[in-house]
Amino acid sequence: MVTDDGGAGARNARELRGHVSWLDTFTPLALGVLAVASGIYTYLGVSGLLEQTGAMSIFAAMAYSIAVSVGIFVFWSYILRILPGMTRAGGRIGMALATIVGSLAIVAMSSWLNAAALAGSAAVEQHLAVTVQDYQGALERANGNAQAAQGLSRDVARARDGFEALSQQEASGDLSGVGGQGAVYRLLTQKSDELTQLETLIETQSPQIDAAFQQGNEILSRMRELIVAPGPVEQRSVAFAEQSVRLAGVITELRQLSVAPLVERAANDLSASVVLPELDRSSEVRTAQNATITSVLQALETRGETLGAAARDVQSLPQPEETTYNPISTADAVIRYAGNFVPSWAGAIAIDLLPAVLVLILAVTQAAIRAGESSGDPARSMTLDDLEAAMRALDRIEGARPRETTAATPAPAPIRKVGD
Repeated sequence: MVTDDGGAGARNARELRGHVSWLDTFTPLALGVLAVASGIYTYLGVSGLLEQTGAMSIFAAMAYSIAVSVGIFVFWSYILRILPGMTRAGGRIGMALATIVGSLAIVAMSSWLNAAALAGSAAVEQHLAVTVQDYQGALERANGNAQAAQGLSRDVARARDGFEALSQQEASGDLSGVGGQGAVYRLLTQKSDELTQLETLIETQSPQIDAAFQQGNEILSRMRELIVAPGPVEQRSVAFAEQSVRLAGVITELRQLSVAPLVERAANDLSASVVLPELDRSSEVRTAQNATITSVLQALETRGETLGAAARDVQSLPQPEETTYNPISTADAVIRYAGNFVPSWAGAIAIDLLPAVLVLILAVTQAAIRAGESSGDPARSMTLDDLEAAMRALDRIEGARPRETTAATPAPAPIRKVGD
């Protein structure tokens, strides 16, 4: 069985050429629409970057967007016409590299601005939300440290109770053997009063800490409201920055309200700042009081070390991170939080690089056309139009041939009669 693969390939090539010819009628228009659309979004992105709002800024944004539109249209027009027509591997590779470089240039000068126009406000709101989370973490950390420092009041109260109990024993004569309010009693009472004052100071800090923490939460609530509030995100960012400054002050206040450093200093002074009272005149009483005072001083040193260690443990807790709100533009926000706006980035890049798909389709089609035309007899691949054109050319050749022959043939010699 004889197959006519060459004729089928030629017919397929003719069909593909017809499709390509029809598509060429509106491909430039479609490419122009894509370029103009990209230019519009580029204009919006550039407008968000420019700080000024005067006529010059508008003109600059328009000039940049027009340049982008023209560049996209011209670049893809070149690629659509030249790359599919390449028949050698070297030419195809070179044009493919040129296409890749041009695509990267388009992404650099247009796509990220398109993404800023598509998702710029949402990206800035994302930045505000992340900042609120950072501030909330810092506020909770500062409040936690302050509350932990307030817990030292129990250690102070325990030390105070111990010295009060000792003073009562001394008053009854169960400690040094000398009843009454002598030198040992006065020393114990002195340290008990110091710890009582410290405990009172710690207790007075609690309402201030609670009030500061409540104020910080109210500011955070206001900042969250600004994130989702209607209106331009630029105006909301200004109000957000004002609230962030207030919140930073509250966090600093909470850090300063921590009594841990004060407790540590008081613990160090517990045994160092001892004012020894005057001992009684009796030698026997002095001996008993000296021995008791020595024991009391050792107890003070032990209590001081324990209390100081507790205060240092509180101070070693992780401190709140320094959080500062930094205003950010829509373009920078889109780049920083690109992972959260993948659909917007995909749309921004697709509108610029969609013609690359058309280039690939056209390159495959042209390769199929060349393969179909080269697989069969050229004479069998002629269409009716080709045959009519060939016949008209043949008629012109046939019509011109007699005139050329007449002009080139010499006149015959005259015939002579015999005998002349």
